Amino acid sequence: MNRFMQALVWLRRIHRCRGFGIQSPTDYQFVREVVNEHSPYYAYSVVGLHDSWSRKKIGRLCLRVANHLQPKAIIDMAGYGEYLAAGCRTATLCNAQEDTEMAARTLERNATAVTLVVADVRHATPELLNLCGKDTTLILEGIGKHKSQWETVRAHNGVTVSFNLYYCGIATFNDKRAKQNYIVNF
Repeated sequence: MNRFMQALVWLRRIHRCRGFGIQSPTDYQFVREVVNEHSPYYAYSVVGLHDSWSRKKIGRLCLRVANHLQPKAIIDMAGYGEYLAAGCRTATLCNAQEDTEMAARTLERNATAVTLVVADVRHATPELLNLCGKDTTLILEGIGKHKSQWETVRAHNGVTVSFNLYYCGIATFNDKRAKQNYIVNF
C-alpha cells in the first residue's frame, strides 16, 4: 500500500485509534499495551525479515499477543509459527496449517489451559469454536474479506470479547466476562 493510501486509511479510522471508547480497564490496557504497542520488541530484528508489510504487521501482533498471554499451547493454522515461538518460548507449538482435525485434537487436550489459536477466519468452523475452552484466544486473518464468517465467530456463545482490527480479528473465550465487541484501528 503506498504512503498516500496509508494516510487516507489512517485518517478514515482516526476515531478508532488508541482505545478510544473502550470502558473496560483490562480491554483498554490490552489495546494500548499489546495491540497498538509501537516500541520495538526483542525479537523484531530476528523474525520475519523478508515478509511483506501486512504479513509482518500481523506476525508482530501474534508475537505480542503470545508474549502477553504466555499460553500453554499455541495452534498455528496460518503460518506464523516463527513469530509465535519467539513470543512464548515455553508454549507447545502445534503447526496445524490447513489441518482443522489436528487443531481440534490439540484444543481437546488443552481444554483447561490457556491456548492461542491463529487461523484464517474460514477455518473457524462452529465445531472448532465449540472445542475452545474458557481461556482460549483466537487471532483470525481475513475478516475484511469474509465478514459473514467473522460475524458468526463474534456471535458464538463462547466468545465474550472480540476486537475487529480491520486486518484481522481477536476473539476471546472467558465465561466470567460480559459479551463485548470493539473496533480498533490497528
